[in-house]
Amino acid sequence: MGVFSILESWQLLRLQLCWPRAPGKITMQELNQTTVTEFILLGFTPNPRANPLLFAFFLVFYLLILLSNSLLLMLIHQDSRLHTPMYFFIGVLSMLDMCYTTTTVPQMLVHILSRKRAISFTRCVAQMYIFLLFGVTESWLFSIMSVDRYVAICHPLKYKVIMSRGMCLLMVGICATYGVVGGLCYTFFAMRLPYCGPNEIDHYFCEVPAVLKLACADTSLNDLVDFITGFNVIVVPLSLIAIVYANIFTAIMKIRSTQGRIKAFSTCASHITVVTMFAIPCIIMYMSPGSGSLSNSGKKMALFYNIATAFLNPVIYSLRNKDVKNAFLKLVGRSGAPKL
Repeated sequence: MGVFSILESWQLLRLQLCWPRAPGKITMQELNQTTVTEFILLGFTPNPRANPLLFAFFLVFYLLILLSNSLLLMLIHQDSRLHTPMYFFIGVLSMLDMCYTTTTVPQMLVHILSRKRAISFTRCVAQMYIFLLFGVTESWLFSIMSVDRYVAICHPLKYKVIMSRGMCLLMVGICATYGVVGGLCYTFFAMRLPYCGPNEIDHYFCEVPAVLKLACADTSLNDLVDFITGFNVIVVPLSLIAIVYANIFTAIMKIRSTQGRIKAFSTCASHITVVTMFAIPCIIMYMSPGSGSLSNSGKKMALFYNIATAFLNPVIYSLRNKDVKNAFLKLVGRSGAPKL
């Protein structure tokens, strides 16, 4: 309740700052006539016949996301062979994926079967911020995971010393700090604008580009802020990943053994695949000029980095990983991989 009280106070302050007339008190009648107090999330289709099918489809996906990521977390926790920095970061990624999707999917499922698809202004702000917090944190976590791979491949003898538990926790803390600050920047500059006209958001949750389309003011400053923020939370981590992997591939090419090269490449392939699936839609949505004009394509891209990647991450990391497979076999009561 405390969070929503703060958001309501912020909304009143925003109204007083944005009121386009001489200074004075704003009456409750004027507030009701000129200010949006709730938004309507249009979702995907106005056809009610398709709603049960959509509900079943997204419900199955959501349950699979929770099940697969929870299973991966359980395996990492219980199997001592997975108590390494790489799996620690994969575990953090799984937790972020579950939180990331839980911010949007349960509400979407309710709205699919409901005639009233309204969300209050304060809840919209909260959803926008929490979604961005987890998203930005995950973006930086990918860069940290690439650094982990660099140390493991290029400095294997110093790996355990450099990537100590304290260092891993510090890295995750830095990612979370970027998430808090990045989410605040996006949310503050989006919700400081006055919203006094149409209140229908052509989306399934309160995402910045879709909400900005309803603002009753010039959004050019927001476009600039979003580009600068996006550069820091998307482009900078991707640039770091590119630099790190350039050094990794240089080191791999120096390995004389063909089998050694293949093994080294395989440890990086999963991470590169996941980063690509997450980053490309995010860049299009948050950094492309006129991204707010995206409608159906924008919703589809949001589904991709909000739901599809959360579903595919544990699949990619488990199917390409013998340690995870052996941990699963051990969990279900079988022996590990047969000895050669």
